[in-house]
Amino acid sequence: MGLVALARTQYVRSGDVDIAFQVLGEGLRDIVLAFDWASHLETIAEQPLFVELVGSLARFARVIWLDMRGGGMSGRVPGGAISAEAWMDDLVAVMDAAGSGKASLVAHGHAAQMAMVAAATHPERVSSLVLINGFARLARAEDYPAGLPVEVQAALLEDVEGEWGTGKHVHVLGPSVAGRPGVEEWWGRVERYGATPGLARAKMQSILELDFRNVLPLIDVPTLVVHSRDNAFIRIDHGRYLAEHIPRARLLERASADHWALPDPDLLGAIEEFVTGTRSEATGGDRVLATVLFVDVVGSTERVSELGDQRWQLVLDRFEQAAQGELRAHDGRLDHTTGDGLVATFDGPARAIRCAWAIRDEARRVGVEVRSGLHAGEITRRSDGIFGLAVHIGARVCDLAASGEVLVTRTVRDLVAGSGIAFEERGEHELKGVPDRWAVYAAAG
Repeated sequence: MGLVALARTQYVRSGDVDIAFQVLGEGLRDIVLAFDWASHLETIAEQPLFVELVGSLARFARVIWLDMRGGGMSGRVPGGAISAEAWMDDLVAVMDAAGSGKASLVAHGHAAQMAMVAAATHPERVSSLVLINGFARLARAEDYPAGLPVEVQAALLEDVEGEWGTGKHVHVLGPSVAGRPGVEEWWGRVERYGATPGLARAKMQSILELDFRNVLPLIDVPTLVVHSRDNAFIRIDHGRYLAEHIPRARLLERASADHWALPDPDLLGAIEEFVTGTRSEATGGDRVLATVLFVDVVGSTERVSELGDQRWQLVLDRFEQAAQGELRAHDGRLDHTTGDGLVATFDGPARAIRCAWAIRDEARRVGVEVRSGLHAGEITRRSDGIFGLAVHIGARVCDLAASGEVLVTRTVRDLVAGSGIAFEERGEHELKGVPDRWAVYAAAG
């Protein structure tokens, strides 16, 4: 999560337009990533699902993530129309700014058109293509029955403009997650930040006028076409057409109705294997119910100034040893240390709270103050760590804690009813990147 959340948005000038991009990870390979045209780098990164997707790619590659011109954080284009030449200039400008000579292009939706033109025009800069729920042409033609009929196009334009900014489109774009708390509100914010209703309609109109079928035979790089079989927005026939007409393409039909590229293990594994040649265990994982504990050392900067680097490191080493001893005593599982803190999981929330108290008391004995945050929920446990919304919530709750406090969510409080643990209310809070407002409580002990 931190990798994406802390990425700095940069700009590069391409012609007369500024293109926004971020660089994440330090892998040996480069991936240029672009989502569909309704995008906004920093607002997209508020959603844990997309944080996990981008972060998973950044575990095996350096990811250069951009907003296409005409929307998101990149420069606007009058009327929404964009030339293929401008796309080429933008892509090259971003790669040059990021110091990338050659990259795999991972493109979703309308961005797949940009990626295909780039691969055909600049094959020396493109090592491979991954096209997720993409299309060469969106409108129907006599020789292209996969496209939208004229009457559907008109209804789509009216719907885009009329519902823009409400988030209602999530029910078509991401039906598997649309019902989750806060997802609709978050997508409405992405839409509002990324474009106005009029600009969104103009953009969709321009996309309906594009046809890049003649480009497909000119693509001479390995291509993976990934398409959701039950995608109601961009039908599977679009993906099948791409796979049939790109010379070196392979089609992966997924049993999904989502248009969005979500961090499903099969999708992540397929991308990693196609780009790198291997699929690591990190793209799979077991889903389990766990209580996640975050512990942070308070006032590290001040203590370093007071003690100096060497003495402070000795103090941290003593704290870490003491904390790991308490984890063992309370059947906790250390996930990783953070330099001045730790992340651990437990199979029971009461045990986790008592461990947090014990770590706090041991930390004080070695001259360290800590704060803690806990949440219980489903996590994905993989060889390279734990992932999922419960992990993000635990981290944000820890951020709210004062020195010495052990803060928990209502979920944790309710699960330990009858344990004898008392709680004090700390109000409702918005947790950055997490839907809704969350009630938090201090475990008194």
